[in-house]
Amino acid sequence: MANATYDVVVIGAGPVGENVADRVVRGGLTAAVVERELVGGECSYWACMPTKALLRSATALRAARQVPGAREAVTGELDVAAVLRRRDSFASDWTDDGQVSWLASAGITLYRGQGRVGADRLVEVTRADGATISLTARHAVVVATGSSALVPDIAGLREAVPWTGREAAAASEVPGRLAIIGGGVVAAEMATAYAGLGSAVTVLARDGVLPQAEPFAGALVTESLRAAGVSVRPGVEAASVTRAGDGTVHLTLTDGGTVEADELLVAVGRTPNTQDIGLDTIGLKPGAWLTVDDTLRVVGEGGTPVGDGWLYAAGDVNRRALLTHQGKYQARAAGDVIVARAKGAAVDDGRWGRHVATADERAVPQVVFTDPEVASVGLTAAAAEAAGLRIRVVDQDLAAVTGSALHADGYTGHARMVVDEDRRVLVGCTLAGPDVAELLHAATIAVVGEVPLDRLWHAVPAFPTVSEVWLRLLEAYGRS
Repeated sequence: MANATYDVVVIGAGPVGENVADRVVRGGLTAAVVERELVGGECSYWACMPTKALLRSATALRAARQVPGAREAVTGELDVAAVLRRRDSFASDWTDDGQVSWLASAGITLYRGQGRVGADRLVEVTRADGATISLTARHAVVVATGSSALVPDIAGLREAVPWTGREAAAASEVPGRLAIIGGGVVAAEMATAYAGLGSAVTVLARDGVLPQAEPFAGALVTESLRAAGVSVRPGVEAASVTRAGDGTVHLTLTDGGTVEADELLVAVGRTPNTQDIGLDTIGLKPGAWLTVDDTLRVVGEGGTPVGDGWLYAAGDVNRRALLTHQGKYQARAAGDVIVARAKGAAVDDGRWGRHVATADERAVPQVVFTDPEVASVGLTAAAAEAAGLRIRVVDQDLAAVTGSALHADGYTGHARMVVDEDRRVLVGCTLAGPDVAELLHAATIAVVGEVPLDRLWHAVPAFPTVSEVWLRLLEAYGRS
């Protein structure tokens, strides 16, 4: 058995693990990462990058058709083969040579194989050839193994070999009929993408479309999906699934109905990749989400750090915010605090401190790349009320903003801000409409900065842009 020692060992070389290791090395420590699949992780090959590439071409075509002059220049339909080729390029054709080169240039050592915690500060790596390498960490081990698609216990579902988000993101052909179980972000985005690519799509959305978002967002996306020919069936569940010899998937529904499809996508949630990483050797439960403190140290049931605080978890695996950008944010905090503790420096762990992931609590930004886009940050009205805040909700029709009318004929959208009345600051914002993703960071800064509404009056939006919605929201707040 080969042995090596580093200051920090990271299990998982996705965006989160890469960023932890990078911060550690920049801070003057040594780092190794262990990866069993492709360096770059889920986001690079089976999620963020390929899925947004699948969506972008149809979005651009819709946008052109909404502007006279450009509309007349569009003479053809979407070139599906070209869309898939572009998607392949954004997934680097599922090779990680570029990412591996980056690791080397950053001074990070890569070990390929399955990493498992063997004891305190010890990670054992089993390579594909069965050989084992033992890595000892002087200061910290970081679990950044992410999550995988959850496949629910529906009769016959696993035997039918359904798609998860991975297969949907990487498919080489567009199915004639696609059924989707789920109504969340992945389900809504893939329904949008595959309808744009020509599939006849059926969405079985037990809890509705985008149930965690503001209700108007889900309603607008549902209306748009139906206008695109998607059959959206809220409140409906699959009771059983079979796949016939010719490949056809047959779904029997809880309401007695049936659905047939050429492929079935399951998009109902995520499960942590902690089943086979040696958690049992240190008294933790394999397959469970990892609980962390504000500095991302793994803690036990009593809230006490595992061991003497040598084990950290960042990204999806700690279930704080299952988004790539939030995972990278956690990675920066974790990497920096590991360096600080290793060097005996002060730890800045107060609210909004350098070494904590405060934004995970109430300032998480997210964009759903549906038609229309849904961009949100902070709390929904319902979540703010559940948190005990005294709030005021302000709504604005985005179509009434001058910049929206210039942006596209028939622009449809809606904006909402949620105000904490006791502090008179923004605690949540949701925008639904074409290209609203580019408006989100302004809202994020307002929420994170806890900018008083009286000061926001002085942040004058340029005319005529869609950002004028901020002025309209503040005007509506002042009148209410």
